[in-house]
Amino acid sequence: MDRFAAPDAYPPPPPEPGLPYEELNEPQARAARHAEGPLLIFAGAGSGKTRVIVYRIANLIVTHRVPPYRILAVTFTNKAASEMKRRLEGLIGADIVKDLWVGTFHAVCARLLRRHHEAAGLEKNFIIYDDDDQRAVMNRVLKELNLDDRRYPPRQVLSRIHAEKQEGRGPGEFERNGYFDDAIARCFAAYERHLKAANAVDFDDLLLSVLRLAEDPASLAGEDLRGRFRHVLVDEFQDVNQVQYRLVRSFCKSHDNLCVVGDDDQSIYRWRGADVRIVRGFRRDFPHATVVKLEQNYRSVGHVVRGALGVIRHASDREPKELWTSNQDGAQIDVVAADSEHDEAAWVVECIRELIAQGVSPNEIAVFYRIHAQSRVLEEVLREARIPYQIIGGTRFFERAEVKNLLSYLRVVVNPRSDVDLNRIINVPARKIGQSTVDRLIQAADLFGTSLYEAIEPLAEGRVPPSAMPAGKLPPLAPAAKRSLLGFRDLIQGLMKDMTRLSPSELAEEVLARSGYARMLEQDDSVEAEARLQNLRELVQSLVDYEQEAIAAGDEATLAGYLERVSLVSDVDALVDMPKVAMMTIHAAKGLEFHAVFLTGMEEDLFPFRSQDPNRKGDIEEERRLAYVAITRARQRLWITHAARRAIFGQTRYCLPSRFLADLPPASVRPMATPTSMMAQRRMDVGGGGYGASGRSASSFGGSGERSWGSRGSWEGRERRPAAQAEERLAWSRFPREGEPARAPARDVDRAERAPGERYVEREAVDAGGEGGEGLALRRGMRVFHERFGPGVVESVDPGADPIATVKFSGWGKKRIKAAFLRAGS
Repeated sequence: MDRFAAPDAYPPPPPEPGLPYEELNEPQARAARHAEGPLLIFAGAGSGKTRVIVYRIANLIVTHRVPPYRILAVTFTNKAASEMKRRLEGLIGADIVKDLWVGTFHAVCARLLRRHHEAAGLEKNFIIYDDDDQRAVMNRVLKELNLDDRRYPPRQVLSRIHAEKQEGRGPGEFERNGYFDDAIARCFAAYERHLKAANAVDFDDLLLSVLRLAEDPASLAGEDLRGRFRHVLVDEFQDVNQVQYRLVRSFCKSHDNLCVVGDDDQSIYRWRGADVRIVRGFRRDFPHATVVKLEQNYRSVGHVVRGALGVIRHASDREPKELWTSNQDGAQIDVVAADSEHDEAAWVVECIRELIAQGVSPNEIAVFYRIHAQSRVLEEVLREARIPYQIIGGTRFFERAEVKNLLSYLRVVVNPRSDVDLNRIINVPARKIGQSTVDRLIQAADLFGTSLYEAIEPLAEGRVPPSAMPAGKLPPLAPAAKRSLLGFRDLIQGLMKDMTRLSPSELAEEVLARSGYARMLEQDDSVEAEARLQNLRELVQSLVDYEQEAIAAGDEATLAGYLERVSLVSDVDALVDMPKVAMMTIHAAKGLEFHAVFLTGMEEDLFPFRSQDPNRKGDIEEERRLAYVAITRARQRLWITHAARRAIFGQTRYCLPSRFLADLPPASVRPMATPTSMMAQRRMDVGGGGYGASGRSASSFGGSGERSWGSRGSWEGRERRPAAQAEERLAWSRFPREGEPARAPARDVDRAERAPGERYVEREAVDAGGEGGEGLALRRGMRVFHERFGPGVVESVDPGADPIATVKFSGWGKKRIKAAFLRAGS
């Protein structure tokens, strides 16, 4: 029989006693009953792949009498391995499952390496170095080789070494292309030497050591490894790298009983070493492999499934699969055009409120974003709305290390007596102030009864009186340590002077540039360093937002005021034990599912993301697969949002909707717009002059147009996009297709709309003591519009010659605004 025939060409398999196969559909049952030879299972999102793996293992044990210790099942997370074991225990019993080899690649290899440690040149009590341990080794290597850690950041060097190991290469196979690579090669060799001397391995070595044994035809340990397992199963096969693939092939050298389960449409970890070409080339390596496709989705409603298929079917290179579901169509996908990131966040939070009011648990609601920096505004609005949330696979914005570091610099500038903050940043970035120097500084401060900052000068200049303490308790500083301490003092003094002439955001930029912190991250060529830079730019944007709010309220924007506000909003939530809304990047969402999903920031250059790393540019195909993964996490409801303008990374961008939105089937989409977005469009239709009929730009209140991070950590001005492009984006937000007229939003989203019979009380007018804006008489309950904050509702007015209104703005909360900056809403 042709193994590549259509599914309905297969005759139904005969019934097998002992296992409830009626719980499986026909392709699932066929895959579960397969016993001998290679098997490739393409498992679409939500198609029940874990169930198939579990039944297949049970079938091998129950029907084909394969001893459980001869079966190896590997996956990528401990959670997936635990779930597999739990389901198997329900089918065949815990006593049998305990003899199975089920675990992650690293856990399985660690177990095998303990058995064959001698052959790998290790003692039995070898240790596994984590990320911090590896960095400590690399710091020692750089000092040993007399290499500047600013030119060769430890993270960057380790990243190169890990990339080589993931391809199965050691120091001897490292390709050198220039002086920098020569230095990396030396570091690689020294790093390996230090690990061996310490009887230690890193995570890559766990796999590589076992692979080298398994591929060695003369090794007795390799013979044992090649003959140990009669059946090998690999879950999430689209995520394997070359070392992992060679490893499982070595285990199957004598029998080819290799079953792999994966979906090339969900390969999203290229930056972690995953190679989608492996799953696509499996039939080339195993030409007689049986192929089964699981295409029925059990997770999501019809509109979500069709939306996901609409996006992924445009991929340039994929295994053809037609995802389908017998579930009801459900609600259409709401694609929402917002005016700004704050307007977007307000819409998301309002929808979450409605879901919770309808009885949906916060645990069943998720907010996705492409990069961590997007979470700041969403967090602020959720916190203001008192909706509990948790960050999955990441850290709350103001708790991230790089954010804390910059805030500590700013706190020291405002209050140099803050010892906790000074101790945090005195050697960040590294400026040759070691722990022994810091310890002496602390002793000197204790001796004088002063702060650490005040003790720097007398300690560095040797003004600590010998009679004040026992001889030798505080030895003098070395000349290099003195220079480093005084250099740090000069940096802080200079920033304190700058504070009197610079705005808070400008001072933050100076800190990043003059401290060398931005330069350090820019030189660290890694995904993590780029994410940290993005978060720092987002913190500067937070300062810009604060300044604009202060200007609009007629207040002074001070650094101390901002730091006070941050201290208040970044307190740990008291609602620890309550169900919480999940917030995460899409990468962290892999393998999860929720009743309702909000996919935010669906804009060009954000999703698909335009990386600053030239080596990662242009991978639209992986971004498309990422969009597919995001959409298929939703079971019942899916909202996709995009903004006309977004302040992020220290820029104000004017955005176009993501190209992926045009791939969604029109019948499964309900285009919508927030009230602010519709108001902006109406103003543009009337005035044609950008945001606001008065012609003032979006940066009138404290901004300076679009700004971008420069190569030296500075800001450079850029021209704003013309209003025509913003107008084009607003027109596109309704997704007209060729030959189809533009559609109006499916429903009016203005929250002022009232249901039949709903009572409404007109509030009494309040004398504002004058008129603001365009001859505007303010009163409570009145709808107003602000250039920066969008539409809002007046809650109170302080009368006077220059009246100030307290206005509640969507996505911004309550703000005190000068009446002159307000116009009548629409």
